[in-house]
Amino acid sequence: MRRPKGIKTRKAVAKRFKITATGKVKRSHAGKRHLLAGKSPKTRRNLGTSTLVDKTDVSRIIKNLPFSH
Repeated sequence: MRRPKGIKTRKAVAKRFKITATGKVKRSHAGKRHLLAGKSPKTRRNLGTSTLVDKTDVSRIIKNLPFSH
């Protein structure tokens, strides 16, 4: 017997973004994986912190994360 299709979470989006308790969307910075020796310590430090997604992209991200809010 076939299961009825429901709404699904986009897993690639779920791995990259988190929804805060107030409904904002958090993301991490790109460029922290490799080639770190060529980056200054200040740049490496700032890449480690997370930041908020721009408000123009929030609706698209939340649409792909139906069970996170």
